[in-house]
Amino acid sequence: MSASLRGSILALVAFAIFATHDVLIKYLGGTYSPFQIVFFSVLFGFPIVTILLLRDAKEANLIPRHPGWVAARTLASVVTGFCAFYAFSVLPLAQTYAILFAAPLLITLLAIPMLGETVGWRRGLAVMVGLAGVLVVLQPGTTDLSLGHAAAMVAACTGAFASLVVRKIGREERSVVLILYPMVANFVLMGAAMPFVYVPIAGVDALALAVIAALALVATFCLILAYRTAPAVTVAPMQYSQILWASLFGVVLFDEGLTLPTLVGSGIIIASGIYIVLREGKGGGSSTTPVLRTRMRLGTPSSTRVAPFLDPDARGPRGPSNPE
Repeated sequence: MSASLRGSILALVAFAIFATHDVLIKYLGGTYSPFQIVFFSVLFGFPIVTILLLRDAKEANLIPRHPGWVAARTLASVVTGFCAFYAFSVLPLAQTYAILFAAPLLITLLAIPMLGETVGWRRGLAVMVGLAGVLVVLQPGTTDLSLGHAAAMVAACTGAFASLVVRKIGREERSVVLILYPMVANFVLMGAAMPFVYVPIAGVDALALAVIAALALVATFCLILAYRTAPAVTVAPMQYSQILWASLFGVVLFDEGLTLPTLVGSGIIIASGIYIVLREGKGGGSSTTPVLRTRMRLGTPSSTRVAPFLDPDARGPRGPSNPE
């Protein structure tokens, strides 16, 4: 079996686990507030992430070198996690994924002012087509847009921004700073809301919350192995397999139907995203390849980033050492 095939399989497994993670969020969202779900998923995730961070042997403190950017990313990460969890709770799974898949398109656009990235007309056109696909999914003017739709769009925007901040400062900031600050912020802010939204947790639901954190860890580990095994240009498109799992889980577990606009819009968004990945993989006119370098899973506050756990010679579209 070739390295590319092994990496693709590992990535497919990772995103299947992430999709299962999102099913549990949707299940819990029928009873509990997103504030409560995020709070406990982060709480259960702390011990796991702490163990992972023990490998960081650098002698330094937790004071960021770029406090402004770290604060901005922390706020964006908190908003992303909350909005994504809320969207999964109230929207059909396939529709939520379709909107969140706009994040790579937004990363491409935001990389122009934030990273000085050069985006040629081909990638620019792909972004426009992909964003048109989002409009196909949302159908503004013909369907009633809800807070869930707004939350998914906000999550896509803030998630893209948070990813690019890491691309901007990731080589100079310690990974522990970039990982722990958003988790602590989630814990504090969501905890402050607990007196107003807390609902006693049944035993099976407490187990589900712990499983959410565990699934995020296992999926992230599989994704780390995938990026260690195969080039990023091979692994990155596998994220779109989540739409298949979302469709299956939605129909089987939540009696969600698949509408034609969701199917058509998702196809447009996915095709645009894959095209952008392939263009970045060719390296033509792109100095930072922001989408390929963004090795994280959007909207999972209890999981860590992939890049800090890659080997120094981790494979990429053009070489090693990527901060994200």
